[in-house]
Amino acid sequence: MVGSFGSLSTALSALRYQQSALEVANNNIANSTTTGYARRTIVGSAQSTSQVAMWSRYTGHGDGVAVSDVRRMVDPLLDARMRREHSALSNLQTQATVLARIEEGIGEPGENGVAAALDTFTQSWQDLATNPGGDAARQQVLGSAAALAQALQAQYGNIAGEEADQQVRLATAVDEVNSVARDLAGLNHTILVGAANGTDVGDLRDQRDQLALRLADLAGATTTVEADGQFTVRIGTTDLVVGRTASAIGASPLPAGVSGEIGGINTLLTVTLPSYRAGLDNVATSLADAVNAAHANGVDRTGAQGGDFFSYDPASPAATLAVAITDIAGIAAAGISTLGSATLDGSNADAISGVMTAASDAYQNLVNTFGTHVASVNRQVANQEALTGSLDAAWESQAGVNLDEETVNLLSAQRAYEAAARMMTTLDEVLDTLINRTGVVGR
Repeated sequence: MVGSFGSLSTALSALRYQQSALEVANNNIANSTTTGYARRTIVGSAQSTSQVAMWSRYTGHGDGVAVSDVRRMVDPLLDARMRREHSALSNLQTQATVLARIEEGIGEPGENGVAAALDTFTQSWQDLATNPGGDAARQQVLGSAAALAQALQAQYGNIAGEEADQQVRLATAVDEVNSVARDLAGLNHTILVGAANGTDVGDLRDQRDQLALRLADLAGATTTVEADGQFTVRIGTTDLVVGRTASAIGASPLPAGVSGEIGGINTLLTVTLPSYRAGLDNVATSLADAVNAAHANGVDRTGAQGGDFFSYDPASPAATLAVAITDIAGIAAAGISTLGSATLDGSNADAISGVMTAASDAYQNLVNTFGTHVASVNRQVANQEALTGSLDAAWESQAGVNLDEETVNLLSAQRAYEAAARMMTTLDEVLDTLINRTGVVGR
């Protein structure tokens, strides 16, 4: 636009633009500690010169400036990578937390663990072999056997209790996924409509990004940005959110390819905890069967052949293992050669003390395997935390608010605003001279 009045319009556009720049910087500073807030930057565009006919000449120098966009400083590729790595970290941390709790409950090595109870039980048979007629030695055998059974039952109970807790946690997490999916679908529609109407939807986009990240944390959901700006969210190959429509997932069965917290819980419930529980059952079975077989090869204090020393339910050996003998006279410490007569022979007690090696080895292998798995998961957590932390730092560097930088932007916009205002004052004086003083001569 040419002329002094056109220059006023140009100065006015500068005032409006710099006012917007001040507001953007101010909003960034105000939200410097807001979780999930992405820094905004104002994008200006020079206004095009007037359209004129052929052979005419435009003698002006532009028509000012306008706000073309207030851009969120985010990178969709970085956001997608962050969601993926946060999902992996959530999966591993979920497992590591539960494994640490189980490991603490196992209590190995320790004075109150199953290994210590196995050693005490073995030693009690050796003591009985050297003193087969002693009531105290026989009572020690029954007492240590009961303590061993209780130790196995306690471990089994811890595993069963953890499984029950994780089932509840799984149901809660699935409910949260469905709730967050509905919220995200609603934001999809609101953002689409708002953007079409020219409304600032930056805050809504921040909220939607946070919901997408939460879905990745919970279930390893992947997000695709469609051409119209809406998010399509999937868990594996299952569509969770498409446009304004949200689907619901169930805890049984879970969608294929689920990861995140739910994936970690699923691994615990389908692999880790059942495997350890089966290992405990194997220890209880091998212990009871070996002791029962050896005990049947001996003679008790009454001269009768030894019966089962332990009893258990084959459906759940570790949880039901119990001492089948209630009378110390029923302990078959003597060799089978003395069948039919009471004797102080302790040869069978000595033999029984040697048959528990298989059970001890099975338990040691179970604990070692579990410990190795725990250490492996902890190493993976440490590595994943480092990777996720570097991505979070990269996001913060790009989208986070730097107060020093925003202060500079604020001062820069302030000075530019003052300059535009000074331009308005100058033009006002020029127009005053042009309108009110042109043609006036002194007298």
